[in-house]
Amino acid sequence: DDQIERERASQRLSGGCCALAAVYLMGKFYVANAGDSRAIIIRNGEIIPMSREFTPETERQRLQFLAFLRPELLGKEFTHLEFPRRIQPKELGKKMLYRDQNMNGWAYKKIEEDDLKFPLIYGEGKKARVMATIGVTRGLGDHDLRVFSSNIHIKPFLSCFPEVQVYDLTQYEHCPDDVLVLGTDGLWDVTNDKEVAAVVMEVLTSYEPNDPCRYTMVAQELVVRSRGVLKERGWRLANDKLGSGDDISVFVIPLGGPGNYT
Repeated sequence: DDQIERERASQRLSGGCCALAAVYLMGKFYVANAGDSRAIIIRNGEIIPMSREFTPETERQRLQFLAFLRPELLGKEFTHLEFPRRIQPKELGKKMLYRDQNMNGWAYKKIEEDDLKFPLIYGEGKKARVMATIGVTRGLGDHDLRVFSSNIHIKPFLSCFPEVQVYDLTQYEHCPDDVLVLGTDGLWDVTNDKEVAAVVMEVLTSYEPNDPCRYTMVAQELVVRSRGVLKERGWRLANDKLGSGDDISVFVIPLGGPGNYT
């Protein structure tokens, strides 16, 4: 992240990206995630999560705590408090549910002038945004990212530090159908873990265990199904829901070789 910042002037590059990495070292997989990509292991049909997404919703308390400690980062335009909806001026003096950086649940407070400011985190699900701008809270770059039509920098709220999970391959016997799946949010936006596992099993069983292309074909099938088919009303999935409008990158990594097949 520091290198990207140093090079942004010489390379004249802006923007940022999420990062998901899997490192195999001495019998263990280390999976590091910074962003909203996801990794799962499918072992004997069982789904083992190897990462979690970092979004304004999942990191709400971290973001609110930073804003509480350093209110100057909010530029006098935002509040670190969260409310179920935007506060209207006519509601000054009334009571409304809220929560701060220390709260998992909600409580009531009397609405004050500062509460009329735009919330630090606004929206729900995929529409949740930090300062109405970005929907992911960890990654690399975005050093120049600002709130629209303002000088408020968003980078202080974005972390480049990944969360790392470890999987010990020596603890289990793996067959050729056991895999590690890495995918960007374009895959997971329209496909859940169980659906991915079903596609993995469906495609793998149509190939011989010693056929190395079987894993590439799984990745290809996951991309194709998440994108959908182009119809009059746009890209549609098999269930006629909208296909993924985001980038879709998928890796399928085998955990066991043909010699381990039982």
